[in-house]
Amino acid sequence: MSIFHSLNTSASALTAQRLRMDTISSNIANAETTRARINEDGEYEPYRRKMVSLEEQGASFSSYLNRAKNTSEVGSGVRVAEITEDQEPFTMVYNPSHPDADDQGYVAMPNVDPLEEMVDLMSATRSYEANVTSINATKSMLMKALEIGK
Repeated sequence: MSIFHSLNTSASALTAQRLRMDTISSNIANAETTRARINEDGEYEPYRRKMVSLEEQGASFSSYLNRAKNTSEVGSGVRVAEITEDQEPFTMVYNPSHPDADDQGYVAMPNVDPLEEMVDLMSATRSYEANVTSINATKSMLMKALEIGK
């Protein structure tokens, strides 16, 4: 295990949480977008909420070997597994004067709930801050270890 292992682990989490915050920001920005893309029928489709899935960073052969030997295994960080679109149905809102209204006057609005997005954004921000604190603590410990050698 390297002296920089904990820094690398926290840095991978910072990168993943930053992408998560960017995705959430995109969801909030497009919460009212009714013409995000054209579907296979040639009609406009509202924006679909995007979600980030995280997973443990690449497991190596040595990690499986250590696990089989029942030795202690430390984490190797986190990475983004995929960004998926939420398949929840669109919200139908009655607004007959809207240019995208159907024959009955309903408009398909994105499946983005701004309140849920703000809660997710706060969670991602707190995770980001926790990893910054971890990096600062590790840096402080390494600096104290260097001072011992003087």
